[in-house]
Amino acid sequence: MTEIDANIDALVPDWLTLPDIADMLGVEVTRVRQLVKEGQLIAVRRGENKALHVPAAFIDEDKVVKGLVGTLTLLRDDGFTDEEMIEWLFTPDPSLPGTPAQALSENRGTEVKRRAQALAV
Repeated sequence: MTEIDANIDALVPDWLTLPDIADMLGVEVTRVRQLVKEGQLIAVRRGENKALHVPAAFIDEDKVVKGLVGTLTLLRDDGFTDEEMIEWLFTPDPSLPGTPAQALSENRGTEVKRRAQALAV
């Protein structure tokens, strides 16, 4: 878990704290911490108190966005840091169109994974 820089922070429109996510998913905060530890979510320190936050786009009502975990695994395997993954997921890609995070939330995960796999080449 890293502290995010201002440029990356500006790319992400909304953030959620771990307790917020726990409420949305109907689980304990310790379970959300485990999701972060397992690499199923990315949490970064931000804000005045340096509390852990997750991009809100990673949560779809009561579950982690479909396709996110696989995409994070691909990016991690490509050597991306948490900060680089967030930057890639929230940087507009004209070939999608929109951002990879938007495409995941619109159930276009296959397209996003293809682009993530191409990064390794």
